[in-house]
Amino acid sequence: MPRFNDTSLQNSKPSVDRKNRIKDPKNIKRTVDPAALEMLDYTTENNIITAFDRWSAQQPQCAFGYQGICCRICFAGPCRIKSDEGPGSMGICGAKDYTIVARNAVRMMAGGASAHSDHGREIANVLYHMAEGHAPDYEVRDPDKLRRVAKKIGLEVEGKSDIELAKEVALAALEDFGRVGEEKCTFLKTALCEKRIKKFEETDVFPRAIDREVVEVMHRTHIGVDADPVNIIFGGIKCALADLTGMQLSTDLSDILFGTPKPVLSEANLGVLDPDKVNIIVHGHNPVLSQMVVDTARDMEEEAKAAGATGIQLSGICCTGNEVLMRNGVPIATSYMAQELAIATGAVDVMVVDVQCIMPGLRNVAECFHTKLVTTMPISKIPGSYHFAFDEAHAKESAAGVIRLAIETFKTRKASGRPVKVPQFKNKLMAGFSLEALMDLFAAINPENPIKVLTDAIDSGEILGVCAFAGCNNLEAVYEKNHTEIIKEMAKNNVFMVGTGCVMQAAGKHGLLTYEAVEKYAGPGLKAFIDRLYEANKDKLPDKLPLAFHMGSCVDNSRIMNLWTAMANEYGVDVPKVPFVASAPEAMSEKAVAIGTWVISNGIPCHVGAMPPLEGSNLVWSVVTCIAHDVFGGNFILETDPQVAAKKLLAALEYRAWKLRIHKKAAEEYGTELCQAF
Repeated sequence: MPRFNDTSLQNSKPSVDRKNRIKDPKNIKRTVDPAALEMLDYTTENNIITAFDRWSAQQPQCAFGYQGICCRICFAGPCRIKSDEGPGSMGICGAKDYTIVARNAVRMMAGGASAHSDHGREIANVLYHMAEGHAPDYEVRDPDKLRRVAKKIGLEVEGKSDIELAKEVALAALEDFGRVGEEKCTFLKTALCEKRIKKFEETDVFPRAIDREVVEVMHRTHIGVDADPVNIIFGGIKCALADLTGMQLSTDLSDILFGTPKPVLSEANLGVLDPDKVNIIVHGHNPVLSQMVVDTARDMEEEAKAAGATGIQLSGICCTGNEVLMRNGVPIATSYMAQELAIATGAVDVMVVDVQCIMPGLRNVAECFHTKLVTTMPISKIPGSYHFAFDEAHAKESAAGVIRLAIETFKTRKASGRPVKVPQFKNKLMAGFSLEALMDLFAAINPENPIKVLTDAIDSGEILGVCAFAGCNNLEAVYEKNHTEIIKEMAKNNVFMVGTGCVMQAAGKHGLLTYEAVEKYAGPGLKAFIDRLYEANKDKLPDKLPLAFHMGSCVDNSRIMNLWTAMANEYGVDVPKVPFVASAPEAMSEKAVAIGTWVISNGIPCHVGAMPPLEGSNLVWSVVTCIAHDVFGGNFILETDPQVAAKKLLAALEYRAWKLRIHKKAAEEYGTELCQAF
């Protein structure tokens, strides 16, 4: 019997009830990462408090907040939905559970869209200021991408210099944040297939401008405005698509400024730290500073050696780490949840941070060591840390200041004689798979139509489809267990995998971004496909291809959207018919809520492995699962058990692949258009 005929796998509700989701709540060793386990023993012995301790201390967490039925929007409350009937079934204003859950969810979408889009705005501003001559340390590193992006968004490119085009592209990007009129976001509209554009226009969810949609969500969820949960969620979808707009332009403009990633070898986990070197960790999400640190560090090696070090060791955490990994091969120290453990090694001289996913608890751990925690952005400061105001007009000078602080701190560390504890765990990895890099691999087999290499492999049954991994770390799950188990299960079932963010850092740390993992975990079809790609490209690759393909940072989820759009265009169908699924095995942040929403609105089934606050309303649950699927073709699969999640994802892929073959066969037999029904 086909897997998708199993009705238990069609259920979007989790297989584990809420009371049984968290095992051993007082056990802080909630991880499968050997380096983290070693450091947790060390921090416990030395009374160093980390996120793992704080998570345990928070148990049991608020059941009302967990379900999304706590409202704090006005200060007549906070209100909690305590019963199914009577006065306790409503907030003071009369808001029912479905209104409160929906408002809370779309406010999280607005928060996520704000984070991604403000990241994109920073990149656009730097590109504009570079073109104006006010940011001289930056340059157009990929002029070909500049011209492709310019053409894509409808700009005339002939006879214009790179600087002229850069300015026009930057202005077009900035216009997507706030425009006069009802025109739709340019960077989104030019990235979608025609059928998805039509769907978004028909359902009135196509964003007009990023800032406008964020503001509208905050307005409609103010006390006494929108109480209709469906209307609220559709407003949230528009905001989530604004988030996608910000991600698309951020990726495009980052590639223009810093270079489009190509395959690169590196390493991941705490073992990349070197006690004999000046250790600098870049952490956050914005490459504007981190890329300058990388560039400047190359010129300051001799200063480090003069201070007694053997050199400078750069490494990354979170998506700033992914940005410099993808373009420069800078190793990954660890991912979000273990960021404090990196400092606890005693080997880190400076951790320089920008924005997003930076734990305030870093400062508390840094106080136990010599480490200098350096904030750089005006909107992101931590009490007690050093603040170096980053100046894009003097970018390399700002970066040099950070590096010199690290060199001085190294001298202090060595003079103190204090031992360091660096767990000897690390794995090699291959990253740098931008969409352009993927297409280049495919083009070695089919230069006229590269994407057909992938779709043909699906049509033949060699691979089942594509699964995209994204998202964070979350101690509601066992740290990095969900990531690794689902990847292995997908591999066994011949699924081609791409991914971004902390999930790919987890894969790298556990050796899953290597060819050795292909040999160990890949099914025969997937292995044959990867081997064929390598044989066609081996002269230009640094090593054999990995089990999963690392596409970049959080904002680079736009590359994944571009991939499924290319597949839809090749098949001649709307996205919901494409054999493609997504998974956020340990989703945590508001950004994840925004991403998941635009994924399902694009018609992709999206698994979430940590529960968002939705269970307090059956109506809202139905909207994000059943109604979302009926209208947009995608839906959330909310499942905390990684093995069950893998089965549900495989069933969804299997059904899509089977249905596409049936529809294609019928179209060929009867000479009709390919059916577009979901």
